[in-house]
Amino acid sequence: MTDSALHIPAETVRAPRARFWHDLSFWGLLPSRLLMGFALILPIFIIAAVSVATRGAYGGFTWDFNLAGYSQILFNEGWTGELEFTPQYLLIIGRTFLLAGATTLICLLFAVPVAYFISRQPPGRKAALVYLVTLPFWVSMILRVYAWMIILGKDGTLPKLLETLGFPAGMSFMFNDGATLTAMVYTAMPLMVLPVFASIEKLDGTLIEASHDLYGDRWVTLRRVILPLTAPGLTAGAILVFVPSLGAVLEPILMGGGKQMMMGSLIQLQFGGGRNWPFGAAIAMALMALVMVFLIFTALRAAQREATP
Repeated sequence: MTDSALHIPAETVRAPRARFWHDLSFWGLLPSRLLMGFALILPIFIIAAVSVATRGAYGGFTWDFNLAGYSQILFNEGWTGELEFTPQYLLIIGRTFLLAGATTLICLLFAVPVAYFISRQPPGRKAALVYLVTLPFWVSMILRVYAWMIILGKDGTLPKLLETLGFPAGMSFMFNDGATLTAMVYTAMPLMVLPVFASIEKLDGTLIEASHDLYGDRWVTLRRVILPLTAPGLTAGAILVFVPSLGAVLEPILMGGGKQMMMGSLIQLQFGGGRNWPFGAAIAMALMALVMVFLIFTALRAAQREATP
């Protein structure tokens, strides 16, 4: 066989690549790319640049490179100019993760039975119940938080109810971590119920019947069948609740009274009354880094779980 017989035209092996200005997919995706660039990526770069700037004498900042914003998270400048370790901001970070984790856990404990109950209803009732779950999104978050202030306040519904049952008068459940946690759970609950419901609804009911046929009680069925098969929905719900809870602002300010700060309210204070923009930007970047570590860890765990036979 001759070499000419083995020769294959290059155009039959690989089609020529279209130039990007002739590619329709490039122009079709350009608006979304520009939107992501200006609305997501560019603000992150701006915050990162402000975090390494120098605080102005009367607020604001100047474009002089300075890492004082990051060092202030762990250290404070003493009277003689030396850096002294201060744990106050570490306590705020710890309280933030504790409340966000508690919010996620409580929402998960309530969302699984609620989502399972909704998924087993007839189609018409199921649609109505899903609508009721999403109904709080139709109301401003400020109004929802103020509603809990009315319920838990000194002259609120719950103290008055307890007073009629014989408890001391003038009780108040406001301005503490418990009130903040209550409001965070209420505002985040739909974000957990919806992905868990979508995951449970796709669950094959015959698998649950097979578990009962093999003498598995409800706890065994939940632990060995329902939870493993709905793990993607549980993970998605946990991320949707945990990540926004880390940046909660209204709940600690209104329900906590500003006494028990979280990272979101601390950032808001630095950009507001504190007038320390580099420090607020440094806290925001640290929060974003911690969220990225959490998301990467969750993604690696999910990939490892899928790779395990």
